[in-house]
Amino acid sequence: MPPHTHMRRSEVYLYFDLEAGQRVIHLMGPGKETRHIVIADKQIVISPGWSIHAGVGTKNYTFCWGMGGENQVYSDMDAVAIADLL
Repeated sequence: MPPHTHMRRSEVYLYFDLEAGQRVIHLMGPGKETRHIVIADKQIVISPGWSIHAGVGTKNYTFCWGMGGENQVYSDMDAVAIADLL
């Protein structure tokens, strides 16, 4: 959190150090039409640029994050207000 998009880059997340029985809810899709993926320990999510990038855990977790795309201007992301998520 906070959810955001950036059309020129994708993000990849590896979630780990998540206790057995706990999960991360990774939010994806356009801000007005979200979907979610339930992630367990040592699982990966690839979020395309048009999709929001956000997640929340049921317990503490660690993640390794990578980004790829055509530019390295990291301030060009478009914030999506939490209250605007559907």
